[in-house]
Amino acid sequence: MITLALSKGRIFDDSLPLLAAAGIQVLEDPEKSRKLIIGTSRPDVRVVLVRASDVPTYVQHGGADLGVAGLDTLLEHDSHGLYRPLDLKIARCRMSVATRTDFDYAAAVRQGSRIRVASKYTQIAREHFAAKGVHVDLIKLYGSMELAPLTGLADAIVDLVSTGSTLRANQLVEVEKIMDISARLVVNQAALKLKREPIRALIDAFEAALAAATT
Repeated sequence: MITLALSKGRIFDDSLPLLAAAGIQVLEDPEKSRKLIIGTSRPDVRVVLVRASDVPTYVQHGGADLGVAGLDTLLEHDSHGLYRPLDLKIARCRMSVATRTDFDYAAAVRQGSRIRVASKYTQIAREHFAAKGVHVDLIKLYGSMELAPLTGLADAIVDLVSTGSTLRANQLVEVEKIMDISARLVVNQAALKLKREPIRALIDAFEAALAAATT
């Protein structure tokens, strides 16, 4: 049995065409079913539904053989020991710094000011500002990042941005892109050795689907 860890939402939806290219159809809609383990059209493949932040943990510790996780999650997670064979080029967005429209971020950086930054992605934020030589006080938050600058909790946020509409709706502006983000295929290294043939076949099918999509 091959177990694939996916998270509900955009990553799940964007993964379906890749699975279809590998001849795999998920048998139930996770938004309509209460099941956390879902069968597929292949009796030897099943899908487990976990939180996006938990996908690397399930794969790393053998709860799943492989999974799909955003680069942001992998960078925040201690993902040593995970094999990352493919950038699936799905669930694309970017990690950016955003501030209130009236905050002069460029001047604050130039003057060496200490900036208060709120983020769920404190590891990514820490490495980004350290590389720039900017002094920051990091505040860990788990939701509603846009509130932090609006309430005076922070000067800036580091968060995922897709269209930017949420920022604009809250009078915030994207002032710096840190990196592009997309979902990656991750594989448990022990599973790759023990179930090499079926896992390798899945990886090859995903790779072929990606190649076909770009030609």
